[in-house]
Amino acid sequence: MSDVTIPEGLKYTKDHEWAKIEGGEIVVGITKFAVDQLGDITLVNIDAKVGAEVEEGKAFGSIESVKSVSDLFAPVKGKITKVNEEVAQKGELINEDPYKAWLVRIAVSDPKSLDGLLDAAAYEEHTKSA
Repeated sequence: MSDVTIPEGLKYTKDHEWAKIEGGEIVVGITKFAVDQLGDITLVNIDAKVGAEVEEGKAFGSIESVKSVSDLFAPVKGKITKVNEEVAQKGELINEDPYKAWLVRIAVSDPKSLDGLLDAAAYEEHTKSA
């Protein structure tokens, strides 16, 4: 594993996305570990539009790097309330700081789905086996 610091206070998915809980919404992005694995991010495609319902574990877009194309998965069930248009236009912003270059905000429709997210320690353990 690389020497990536995993921020506390966020939740994580096994698909290497982070989620910041803000009231009844979460802000979603990809982790530094994912950026390191993918290589330079060149393009972000967010297929889900504001108002769209997303299902936990289902793709809402994709991210392209110099190495590959990967799907972006919704960490929870809910409705897209905001898309980060700046990152959608300039995917390379994720390379600079993946914890500031968020992708979407989702209004959580099933708070129990948050229980499936990992804390920083559990995510760090997960990255060691990746």
